Amino acid sequence: MTHPPIDLIIFDCDGVLIDSEILSANTLIALLAELGVHINFSYIQKNFIGRSFQKVATEIGQRFQIHLPDGFEAQYRHELLQSFETQLKPTPGIDQMLRQLDIQTCVATSSSPERVGRSLQITKLIEHFEGRIFTASQVKHGKPAPDLFLLAAKTMGVDPANCLVIEDSLPGIKAALNAKIPVWHYAGGSHLAGTELAITADCKPSQTFHNWPDFIQLWCQFGKKI
Repeated sequence: MTHPPIDLIIFDCDGVLIDSEILSANTLIALLAELGVHINFSYIQKNFIGRSFQKVATEIGQRFQIHLPDGFEAQYRHELLQSFETQLKPTPGIDQMLRQLDIQTCVATSSSPERVGRSLQITKLIEHFEGRIFTASQVKHGKPAPDLFLLAAKTMGVDPANCLVIEDSLPGIKAALNAKIPVWHYAGGSHLAGTELAITADCKPSQTFHNWPDFIQLWCQFGKKI
């Protein structure tokens, strides 16, 4: 099958570049428990991975009939960033892989600008994406809407058909497909260990891989030079 040439790779951040989703989940679980809302990691895997905080907060309010107090989001972000300072790590092999890529790259994430910026600084990945970071705060509709990926492609000056998205979550995969952008699924984050996404015919990535050396092999097979 012939593919258009890829001129830009758009990376999601959480769960793709950085192994952050379990830290995020544990922080949210603990704060909600203080309000009498008890959820587990499986619930977060199924409902929240890949979504913006605003969508998560709306879901929590509707599902548990609770109004999150003023300052909840700020407290969540503060405590999460504190955990990042001592526990956050990049996904294994990502820095080495990025150093081998001879192609434009950028980040498109549901995280806040502050969170993604600090995350990439802590993990020392910022050098790969400085000035090329796009967040859900820049668009009206976050993932699974196509808006964020389309913004990234337009700003980088690349047609969506000539982009490739790397995602770990269903909302992210759906967003890429809704933007008519090819998408590959990275399944190597610790939050996906022992699980499989509920892939459907209308939400199916072109490839699934579990580590960055496998990505390089797939990329070479795709006809690109590393």
